Amino acid sequence: MATVSLTGASREDAATVFGVLRTAFPTDRPSDDVPQEQPGDRSAVWSAEFEPTQEWIPTGPMPLEGSVTATLQGDYVAVDQLFEALSTTFAVEHWGAASGDQEKEVDLRLGTKE
Repeated sequence: MATVSLTGASREDAATVFGVLRTAFPTDRPSDDVPQEQPGDRSAVWSAEFEPTQEWIPTGPMPLEGSVTATLQGDYVAVDQLFEALSTTFAVEHWGAASGDQEKEVDLRLGTKE
């Protein structure tokens, strides 16, 4: 199991990223669940949990309106599979990573693949 948190994204871009991951992997969110805007000036953070599997359905490139900051956190295999799925669909900039004994966290910037 791994958690994906998105920041700096429009509601539409967050829905696109989660839609790609939902197509590839089981998630804790229902299929009709879409990110909702919150009132006020605070930056939104959207998150969902995914259960990456050995066999996943890759998707082709998907456009984003802007860039999205994504944090992947979970066990090594799950984070690597999420990273691979995002890399096939979006342009990915690796910003940083932190590793522990059984878990790792990866910070990414996602954009439209050219």
